[in-house]
Amino acid sequence: MNFTESFEAARQRPGSGGSRRRRAPRPGPAALLLLLLSLLPLPAAAAPLPDSSGEAGLEEEAGARRALPECESLAWMLHDRAVQLQDEMCEKFTVCENSMEMLVQNNLNLPKVTEEDGCLLAGFDEEKCLRKLSSGLFAFQTYLEFVQEAFASEKQTVKSLCYSTKHLAAKIRQMVINPNEVVIPDLAAQKSLLAKLKSDKAWIEKITTHLILRDFTSFMEKTVRAIRYLKNTRSFSA
Repeated sequence: MNFTESFEAARQRPGSGGSRRRRAPRPGPAALLLLLLSLLPLPAAAAPLPDSSGEAGLEEEAGARRALPECESLAWMLHDRAVQLQDEMCEKFTVCENSMEMLVQNNLNLPKVTEEDGCLLAGFDEEKCLRKLSSGLFAFQTYLEFVQEAFASEKQTVKSLCYSTKHLAAKIRQMVINPNEVVIPDLAAQKSLLAKLKSDKAWIEKITTHLILRDFTSFMEKTVRAIRYLKNTRSFSA
């Protein structure tokens, strides 16, 4: 028997592997879809939505914390620039710290940081201090505008000083719980003060410029200390 005859005989034997088996029907599209869905993992239970008010509060706190290093750097820059301008005044106009003219009564009512403002390490009051620093920096705007006009040879430097001081005042104001409590001089008060400052004689004008820069430098020293203290001990939640 050759190979072909053997194969045909095997096909005809019952129960042999060569007999034709009946195939199971193929599942339809709907059955396949149900099968696939059964294999997918069950979705996790939906988490409750966070409290939007609490989340916003945390974001504000984090934003204020991030702003502190920037405020410290800016305050140092303003301090150093004011010191530089004082040196220029001394060199160009011989109006120096030890000049006899400095004995002239200082009635400029320049912003100062005192013990009552809560910015000293002993009895530090965060809200009071931030409010004072922001208010003081806004108040210095008019005085610095006067310096800008009186110290014409350094006009661009003082102009930059004015802009940066206003920026720092606004940044600190954002950290105050009640920003509306920060005192910002209105336009009429600024114009009145500027006119009063300009009414002095030329030699008094230079002394006035020196006094403004001196007190501004002192104010910035205290601002840097307060911001640095806040940066290290800020009472925000982590």
